[in-house]
Amino acid sequence: MKKILKRMFIILLSLNLIIPQLVFANTLKRQNHYPIILVHGFGGWGKGEVLNMPYWGGISEDFENILNDYGYETHAATVGPYASNWDRACELYAFIKGGTVDYGEAHSKKYGHSRYGRTYPGVYPKWGEVNEDGSINKIHLISHSMGGQTVRVLAQLLKTGSDNEISITKNYSPLFEGNKSWIHSITTISTPHDGTTLADGATGIAPHTQQIIAGIASQNGMINNPIYDFKLDQWGLKKQSNESYKEYISRVFDSSIWTDTKDISAWDLKPAGAKELNKWVFAQPDIYYFSWSTQKTKEAPITKKHIPKIGMNLSLIPFSVFMGSHTRDDGSISIDQNWWPNDGVVNTYSMNGPKLGSNDKIINYDNNPRKGVWNFMGVLDSTDHMEILGIGTISKKGKWYRNFADILGNLPQSNDNIASSIIKINNEIPTPMENSIFDEIQNQTVEETVYAKN
Repeated sequence: MKKILKRMFIILLSLNLIIPQLVFANTLKRQNHYPIILVHGFGGWGKGEVLNMPYWGGISEDFENILNDYGYETHAATVGPYASNWDRACELYAFIKGGTVDYGEAHSKKYGHSRYGRTYPGVYPKWGEVNEDGSINKIHLISHSMGGQTVRVLAQLLKTGSDNEISITKNYSPLFEGNKSWIHSITTISTPHDGTTLADGATGIAPHTQQIIAGIASQNGMINNPIYDFKLDQWGLKKQSNESYKEYISRVFDSSIWTDTKDISAWDLKPAGAKELNKWVFAQPDIYYFSWSTQKTKEAPITKKHIPKIGMNLSLIPFSVFMGSHTRDDGSISIDQNWWPNDGVVNTYSMNGPKLGSNDKIINYDNNPRKGVWNFMGVLDSTDHMEILGIGTISKKGKWYRNFADILGNLPQSNDNIASSIIKINNEIPTPMENSIFDEIQNQTVEETVYAKN
């Protein structure tokens, strides 16, 4: 009897030691504890909007909560769903750090909108502060669709600032000072780094997309408390107290901003707009860049054009068919058959990193992440633009995001006291990663496709 009790005690003691290690395994193996900021794309929304359905997770999941419960401090950002990437970057800065959005005096005068926007309390006010050991409080940015362009602009402004803003006034935002190494990693998912032919080639499709989203969001054209916020206050398009939501929507879409300015998403999402952005926004040498591509089309047997696979979100099929066959060559940008594969919103060719007008280097990820280059993670096959968010699918993606969070958490923490020469050397030496983490995240067919630059 005593032997049995002794054995039971040993077993219980062993379980008491082992179980906590299993539960907190992701925490123990982490090399950094930087917060994760999720940045939505074109037409996206923040917490509490669109009937409280998370943009990141859809009806069945909430990736923000899942990652927080998993031990990764995570915040889902909210920025203008239709604003330009410059404006969205300024909003993202204020959302994270806290304070009133400053679009810049030079920028706002150039494009004719208000300089200041909304005020945010800040989800991570100590972002960028220097700790006692000399380390800086940094963040990881995970972005979807246009959000990938937005975080790239934010990184560029943080690093190089804006000479135009500094030259026009002494009262400029700290964002425009430059020389800030506040971002540890940037991840883009389904991002139109080179634009999307959906916004460029199909006349009127982008505005129609906006109207579809607005119609779904409003639910009732006469409600006075909109569940969908266009966040275009800087353009004077804020809903008035005596204005019905139906009138508000009409005023937004009747505005000239969609056609008369480049300071809007409709321009940034075109290949020409993306090329213009790529010429001044480039990969920073102190940031890890990761890119994921999505695709849900296949080559048609006879025409060789791309058609949607079974299961694509029904609302995306017309867009997918157009992108799967569209070609043009205006002398500056050639849209050929390489652009045909798509996820219903963005051409897969455009997702692995900036190529049009860019000198950024794109490499296939080999479990050894490198700074200052795009570590291309591969193509998530049979995944449309909304599925990767958990929207319009019964497949849950929470585990996928947890696994990828482990890759980010396993990146070496920056030693901000190291000399720049040593940092340069580290850029050339691969940092070993756990193969099991990457292998597990590849739970869908991955095509390691290398795209040639135009």
